[in-house]
Amino acid sequence: MRMPIALLTLALAACAATPAADAPVASYDVLIRNGLVYDGSGAAPRRVDVAVEGDRIAALLPPGSKASARQVLDASGRAVAPGFINTLSWAVDSLIVDGRGMSDTKQGVTLEIFGEGWSMGPLDERMKADAVAQQGDIRYPIQWTTLGEYLEFLETRGITPNVASFVGATTVRMNVLGEADVDPDAAQLAQMQDLVRAAMAEGALGVGTSLIYPPAAFAEPGEIVALAQAAAESGGGYISHMRSEADRFLDALDETIAIARATGERAEVYHFKAAGEKNWPKMAQAIERVEAARGEGLKVSANMYAYTAGATGLTAALPPWVQADGHAAMVERLRDPAIRERVLAEMADPDVEWENLRLLAGSDERLLLLDFRNPALKPLTGRTLQSVAAERGKSGAETLIDLIVEDDSRVGAAYFLMSEENVELGLRQPWVSLGSDAESSAPEGVFLKASTHPRAYGNVARFLGRYVRDRGLMPLEEGIHRLTGLPAANWKLRDRGCLQAGCFADIVVFDPVAIADHATYDAPQRYATGVDDVFVNGVQVLRDGEHTGATPGRFVRGPGWQPAE
Repeated sequence: MRMPIALLTLALAACAATPAADAPVASYDVLIRNGLVYDGSGAAPRRVDVAVEGDRIAALLPPGSKASARQVLDASGRAVAPGFINTLSWAVDSLIVDGRGMSDTKQGVTLEIFGEGWSMGPLDERMKADAVAQQGDIRYPIQWTTLGEYLEFLETRGITPNVASFVGATTVRMNVLGEADVDPDAAQLAQMQDLVRAAMAEGALGVGTSLIYPPAAFAEPGEIVALAQAAAESGGGYISHMRSEADRFLDALDETIAIARATGERAEVYHFKAAGEKNWPKMAQAIERVEAARGEGLKVSANMYAYTAGATGLTAALPPWVQADGHAAMVERLRDPAIRERVLAEMADPDVEWENLRLLAGSDERLLLLDFRNPALKPLTGRTLQSVAAERGKSGAETLIDLIVEDDSRVGAAYFLMSEENVELGLRQPWVSLGSDAESSAPEGVFLKASTHPRAYGNVARFLGRYVRDRGLMPLEEGIHRLTGLPAANWKLRDRGCLQAGCFADIVVFDPVAIADHATYDAPQRYATGVDDVFVNGVQVLRDGEHTGATPGRFVRGPGWQPAE
């Protein structure tokens, strides 16, 4: 009996070592095979297949596994990465009229973060009426009051990217104080803090400021600290377009660092730059100060766009006092000859304490007109202020004021302010993420009525193509980290910016050799190329470079969110 028992034992062992023929094969909704996978952490890429089930990444599988899926995507020769995060987005209006977010979706952006000073709530009826009155080509009723209601409105309406937002300190100030140059009393400051706390409970990421623009420019540092502390109570951070990016750049940076120290939470600089040629040497000094703060253990960081020109309004060349009390009051003042002369004198003074972007550009030839409301002025779109002034036979300053009054708007414009050397220097820093500071639109419909900055169509692609690949500023895994894991960690975006089991299935498949921007200042509405496939929450929104029409985007809530009971 001993021999048969031994043989039986060997047979049983062989069966245990060999999978049963009818053993179930793992099945998923999506399998992305044969790509080089970057997980967003900055680690070296791996050859693994990505399995997606529902809205999450289910597993990273060894190549050639027997797993199956309803959809299999062959990513041979391409990179597979977490969806990219736009840390500074102004798609707040454009997503209402076109939820596809085409210019960013075609670059692999799967999350838009809003809130540079102004946010889409909290609003009162006066603020709603003023906002509607100032709408340009993009027009819509305001059907919400709070910031959370706006973000829920977008999700319900149907959008392709995910969305998140800081609550704007400017919006909070206007809600309580209006647009006058006044300081809050103790009760008003407490009311402003409560508005911040309410926004945090709805899911805001923290507080955002934009301190060169009235009425935010009227806020004293103590007011800003108080709002940042209210956000920090529930883990929210602070992010700022600082009081100066030019003559007082370093002082403004010190204020931002001090807020990180006062709150214990993150403080980040929007579109980190040294504006105006005389200030270009300050970029290296600013980096030293950030490094010193980080060496203290403070959470200080920055974001950038990969261009040498910024974009804002012509009103950025006017003194803040003339803009007090709102747009209508400003226009009325600019019509007054005596006030106009005073404004012109200040606009010509290089030693004023406010940030004059026109003087910082160095020449009216370096100021490009982008966006008008008045149909009679739209033919001036794409021209320089210098050429329009020469045609009108007036100075650049006089023409600038005339255009604001005639258009009854701030008039969108690009200012060439930065050096290419400083753009590269800033992008090299490991604590710098990317933000377009622009809308996400399409070269069609209402968007053709105005121009834009090329960063709206090319910021991510330019970073990965020109600066990461061509200029070799960093390895690709580090570049992807800057667009994914870094901003996700900075702003406590749970299960976003990562490509591991359990992370949300926001995924971009792109060709690192081919990714490139094509938008220029002369022709800014040109799509980037090189991104082939994009998934948002497990749903494919870009297939072979073309939009699928899907709108699975969600409201991504911040650390203080409290679900409604």
